[in-house]
Amino acid sequence: MKYVLIDKNYDIVDKIDSVTPGGAEHYFMGRKQMKDKDAFYKLWKILPKKEYDLNMEAFARKSSSEQIEWWKDEWTNPDIDVIEDGK
Repeated sequence: MKYVLIDKNYDIVDKIDSVTPGGAEHYFMGRKQMKDKDAFYKLWKILPKKEYDLNMEAFARKSSSEQIEWWKDEWTNPDIDVIEDGK
């Protein structure tokens, strides 16, 4: 199973393919040269890659560069009644 190490901004810092969550924890703590679990988990979080992907999909937001153009969906003359058959 693949595991990812994420920071507080939910960005992937590192990845590993490990059999157990404990193996991933041991690997990531060794990479960051940290022995104190509490200090480690204050900075990072370990998640299965599938869980990370599901969270990213569920909470995906449009980037701020993509602006919503609501006025394009509005009628140009909403107050004018529709005239039928030219009458």
